[in-house]
Amino acid sequence: MTAAAPLLTVEALRVEFPMRDATLVAVDGVSFSIAPGEVLGVVGESGAGKSVTGAAIIGLIDPPGRIAGGRVMLGERRIDDLPLEAMRRVRGREIGAVFQDPLTSLNPLYTIGRQLVETIITHLDLSPRAARQRALDLLTEVGIPAPKRRIDQYPHQFSGGMRQRVVIALALAAKPKLIIADEPTTALDVSIQAQIITLLKRLCREHGTAVMLITHDMGVIAETAQRVVVMYAAKVAEEAPVAELCDRVVVMYLGRIVEEGPVLEIFDAPRHPYTVGLLASRPRARLDGTLAVIPGSVPDLRERPTGCPFHPRCPEVMPRCSAAVPKLMPVGERQLASCFLHHDEAEPA
Repeated sequence: MTAAAPLLTVEALRVEFPMRDATLVAVDGVSFSIAPGEVLGVVGESGAGKSVTGAAIIGLIDPPGRIAGGRVMLGERRIDDLPLEAMRRVRGREIGAVFQDPLTSLNPLYTIGRQLVETIITHLDLSPRAARQRALDLLTEVGIPAPKRRIDQYPHQFSGGMRQRVVIALALAAKPKLIIADEPTTALDVSIQAQIITLLKRLCREHGTAVMLITHDMGVIAETAQRVVVMYAAKVAEEAPVAELCDRVVVMYLGRIVEEGPVLEIFDAPRHPYTVGLLASRPRARLDGTLAVIPGSVPDLRERPTGCPFHPRCPEVMPRCSAAVPKLMPVGERQLASCFLHHDEAEPA
């Protein structure tokens, strides 16, 4: 972990969706932090609570959903209880967002230049001329070719990968401290995915911006981590261990964190059976060419199992797993895991 003071701190976050006959708990006691310039990967299947966690951080939980417990700190300031208008200012100025489909973030009726300039003027004290120059600089920085010509084009005139680059420029326009990137490459071709993730990581490291990268694909984080190590190892091998340059991963299942640690350590020695299953199910993860799968599926929130939420699908299940929830506790020097394979501590079911 980085020694820098956390930029974002999430403490015991609980998100509920009251229904007519029950209250569904989508996020259950989630805690983590992100340091300036760090990329934290949040991984899990659909229904794990990843996107709901990201939405709670930026104040986008639609009623009747609500944050029912815990708190979210941006630096030393609590932001989960801010009034709507104050949260909108935070979301635009201090927290940027990159979503799965770039078309949901871009107005098809306005040129990308107008959208960039309006965002910049809203949050930064710049003249229209200076804001347009910043917009051009951002388009150049994210790799848009011929930015002076393309700044006056509309979103439909860009490919999917180029639109996502524009969205990244929008997210960086107001110089935010944090970016929430929710499945930013899922709608893109495989050949473009690694380019977008690598671009996002590079830009955020250069700007000192923290990133919460939400994805269901362990392969995205694995390939990105390897690229970062290769890129930086030659430059700083004599100054710091390679492991210190790596980002961290949080693995979520059914609204809870089941494992957390430095990305390379988790890929080298996963401690939770769910993480093991996610890694094994990656394409090309098995030498014999077969594709491993995790039996079953994430349960409906109305049918949350007692005890460890993963125990109905776990190949290492023990009798106590159905009776109590294992706490998230240290395993080794820098990893955390919520599994009775490594400790006996438990919470009531």
